[in-house]
Amino acid sequence: MKGNSVMTKYTTYGKFQNEMNSYYSRTGMKLQFTEMIQRMEEKGMMDSAPSFCRIPLDALSMNDEDFDKLVDSIPIRIGGQYSSSNEIGEEKMIPTLFDVFTIRHPRLTRHVSHVHNYFEINFIVKGSAVFYFEESAHPMHEGEVCIIAPGSSHDVIIEDESSIVYTVCIRKSTFESTFSSFMHHEDLLSGFFRNILKNEDRTNYLMLFTENNMECRIFLRKLLIETENHDSYSNNCCINLINLFFANLLRNYSKTISFYNYDINSDFSLVLQYIQHNYKNLNLSALAEFFHYSEPHLSTLIKQNTGKNFTDLIKALRMRDAKDLLVNTSQKINEIAEEIGYNSADHFSRVFRTEYGMSPAEFRKQNKNEGPFIPFSTED
Repeated sequence: MKGNSVMTKYTTYGKFQNEMNSYYSRTGMKLQFTEMIQRMEEKGMMDSAPSFCRIPLDALSMNDEDFDKLVDSIPIRIGGQYSSSNEIGEEKMIPTLFDVFTIRHPRLTRHVSHVHNYFEINFIVKGSAVFYFEESAHPMHEGEVCIIAPGSSHDVIIEDESSIVYTVCIRKSTFESTFSSFMHHEDLLSGFFRNILKNEDRTNYLMLFTENNMECRIFLRKLLIETENHDSYSNNCCINLINLFFANLLRNYSKTISFYNYDINSDFSLVLQYIQHNYKNLNLSALAEFFHYSEPHLSTLIKQNTGKNFTDLIKALRMRDAKDLLVNTSQKINEIAEEIGYNSADHFSRVFRTEYGMSPAEFRKQNKNEGPFIPFSTED
C-alpha cells in the first residue's frame, strides 16, 4: 500500500471496505484488493491527498468494534502500477522507512494464493478467517496467530463483514539485524525463525492460540497506530512493539505452537511439542517408536526443523529450564538436576560448566532473582 510521491493516491479503510461489501452484496462475487482499487479509481473515488485521522487518547481502551470504526478513518496509500502477479515483494507492501508495517486485512476478497519475500503475521482479533497454505484450507478463530515464512504460497480470506484480522509485515532482513537477541532463545518460535532464515526455499508456517489475550491486541493496535505516524520514532516504536508482542507469545502461549513442515507433508509440531514436554526422560529410540519413524529419518527431520541434532536439542531444553530454576526458585542443585533429567548433580554441573563456563551455584549467585532493589537513605 505504498507508492512513489508522483503516483500516490488515497482512500480509507472504511471507503475501501464499503465498496467491497457493496460489490459482493450486488453481484455475489469477490474482487482482489488491487481489482477493487482499480475499480474505485475508474469511478473517481480515489483522493489525491490523505484524509485527516485523529487518534483519540482512549483508543487503546476501546472495545474491538469501536476501535474498528476508528480504523475505518485511517488513510490507505496506493501507488505504483497495479499488477496481477502472485509474487509480492516487500518494496510493494512495506514503506521505505519501515521494517514493520501493520494493516487491517481486507474482508470479502477473492481467494488467490500468493507468495512474498517477507514474514507475515495474521492475528484474528474477532470472528474467523480461512488460512490457505499450499492450497490447503485451515479455519482460524479468535485469538489465533499465524506466522508465515517468506516464499510460502498462502492466502487469508475473511468470509463476512464483521470479522477483524490484523496483518503485520516484517522485512526478512529485520530478523537478521534487529531481532538477534530474540533469535538466540531456546524455544520453538525462535528455532522456527532461525531455521527459515537458514533455509530460504522452505515453505512453512507456525500457529499459536492466545485465548484472545487483550495485551496482544493492544500491541497490535499500537502497531497499527504507529504505522500511521511518519516521524523519526515510528519505525523504532514498531520494532520494539513487535519484540514485545513476540515475547508475550513466548511467555504465555509457547505450549500452543503448531509448527508445519510442508516438505514432509505433516504437522511436525506434534513431534517438537512431545520432545519439549517429555525431554527429561526421552531417547531417540523411544521417540521414533512413538511416532512410527525410523531413527535415521527422525534424526534428519529434527535437524531440518530445529537446526540441532537430537542430543543437542535435549541438552538445550535442559539448560534452558536449569537456568530458569536456578534464577527463579530456591531448589537445591541436586533437585534441579533430577527435575531436568540428569541422574546426578555432578553430571548436571559438568554439563552446565561446559556450556556456560561456571557452575550452577555460581550462575545462581550472579543472576538470582531476589525482587526489586529499592535504594533509600537513612538521613532525614
